[in-house]
Amino acid sequence: MSRRCAACGQHFNPLPQVPDQTYCSDYECQRERRRRWQREKQRTDPDYRDNQMRSQKRWAQKHPDYWQQYRKKNPCYVERNRKRQRARNENQGSAKIAKIDASALPLPPPTGRYRLIPVSHDEVAKRDEWIVEITVLSSPFRAVREDCKDMT
Repeated sequence: MSRRCAACGQHFNPLPQVPDQTYCSDYECQRERRRRWQREKQRTDPDYRDNQMRSQKRWAQKHPDYWQQYRKKNPCYVERNRKRQRARNENQGSAKIAKIDASALPLPPPTGRYRLIPVSHDEVAKRDEWIVEITVLSSPFRAVREDCKDMT
């Protein structure tokens, strides 16, 4: 009883121990099987997703210079990424691109009330960053404090 592999599309005979086998035994097909399982698990299991995120953060803290070293050792990778980013920027046209250091405001921002306005879908930002418009309004607490000074 031959089956078609879900990864490569080639016919294979399932192992007797695995009657529902859908991937052939090829190394790359097994990698693809694990990759798909992990992607689905990340999508559907919040505990698994949280555990993976914490694990990645721990690894990144233990290896803070990994990407700098990788880029030094792999100049082709760096050049390929630059070309791809330029192409993405051209495809975006006049869209704005957010960077970590794009704002010249002091950090943290001055105390005040802020208004967060959603941006349109054509703007680009890194995955863990937000593009926002911040409008500083006068703080009613500051006025109250100044009034209290007059009462003393």
